[in-house]
Amino acid sequence: MIIVTGASGQLGRLVIARLLKTVPAAQIVAAVRDVAKAADLAAQGVQVRRADYADPASLDAAFQGAAKVLLISSNELGQRGAQHRNVVDAAVRAKAGLLAYTSVLHADTSPLALAAEHRETEAAVRASGLPYTLLRNGWYVENYTGGLGGALAHGALAGGAGEGRIAAAARADYADAAAAVLTGAGPVEQVYELAGDRAFTLGELAAEVSRQSGKALPFHNLPQQAYRDMLVEIGLPVPLAELIADSDAHAAKGALDDNSGTLGRLIGRPTISLADAVKAAL
Repeated sequence: MIIVTGASGQLGRLVIARLLKTVPAAQIVAAVRDVAKAADLAAQGVQVRRADYADPASLDAAFQGAAKVLLISSNELGQRGAQHRNVVDAAVRAKAGLLAYTSVLHADTSPLALAAEHRETEAAVRASGLPYTLLRNGWYVENYTGGLGGALAHGALAGGAGEGRIAAAARADYADAAAAVLTGAGPVEQVYELAGDRAFTLGELAAEVSRQSGKALPFHNLPQQAYRDMLVEIGLPVPLAELIADSDAHAAKGALDDNSGTLGRLIGRPTISLADAVKAAL
């Protein structure tokens, strides 16, 4: 069995969709906190099992028969370390043949605030004794393109990354990488630094949106605190706003850049281009 945790989320659904192209549905387990949210996966023949990162008993039940486990990182900031350890421990009890984890780009050296919990989880994965793969995902291009409608409505794209280059890729690119590792379609490595083929600045993103939309969209770079305050003002929870502003501030210094080309090689195709990402968003 291939177990995908967090399978009802955006990345998890894409991973399962990719797996279904080569793996029989009955051999895929969608491990989710709310099984009702995965009814569409069950309708495709995927096994849907309840799995709450905070409930070890549910994880043990969900991981029965596990050959490979993909741990998709939790979205509960501040709680991910403990939650992820529960998943790792359950994978050990299930004697999984592979434990893969979606970490963050250059987790071991990254200055991003969000990297700390990823480093903690990576240490737990290594200490588990299981064969493992760390999928160190770079930034999702959707982190930026998802807000283009609001940016166009307000006449400007705001951010805090300055001239920093961001090697973002689409969620589908990272999902294909996870599926390649889970199916053995790619080379076996313990750590993959995954990022888009061609990095861009937020100014270049704004220019591409302007070109395709026919509406002038300047990029307004903000200091970290001002960007954080703006995100809170538009409705983001304070911890998330602080994390995003922190990430952009470090991106300005190159923390989200990477030119290794590892992701494209692993999935056997180019990652999404900036033009195609903008086109899809618009």
